[in-house]
Amino acid sequence: MDADSQRTTPSDAGALLGRLAIPAGVLAAVVGAFAYVGTVDPNEPGHYPVCPLLRLTGVYCPGCGGLRSAHAFVHGDLVTALGDNALAVAGYLAFAVVWTVWVVRAVRGRPAGFTLGPVHLWSLGALLLVFTVVRNLPFGGWLHP
Repeated sequence: MDADSQRTTPSDAGALLGRLAIPAGVLAAVVGAFAYVGTVDPNEPGHYPVCPLLRLTGVYCPGCGGLRSAHAFVHGDLVTALGDNALAVAGYLAFAVVWTVWVVRAVRGRPAGFTLGPVHLWSLGALLLVFTVVRNLPFGGWLHP
């Protein structure tokens, strides 16, 4: 290969930027949300609405403690983040992996290629259900936010 065939042309650079626009927009939105939650402390009353399921029934939903978890995560307190909502922390890490794969595939000019089949969706639903049930049982108190 000669040096001319390895140069990036303006049209190649434009195509790459076009492929990275959506992943960059998604990352900007997530970073903005985490920055807001990191700045506005959910541990102080009045900043965020209370979970309606928790308020009406006393049952912790799978998202209860998610904002406090995100706040602790932003501040580097992983132990508190896991204590507030361990499933949310797993979700943050899963998002980072999926987003990285998405960007690598976009740079290589390949489609994102994320398809969730029925098995994946049922498994995710079962995980959410088990997490919710266990955190609301007496022996699951360690999962309370």
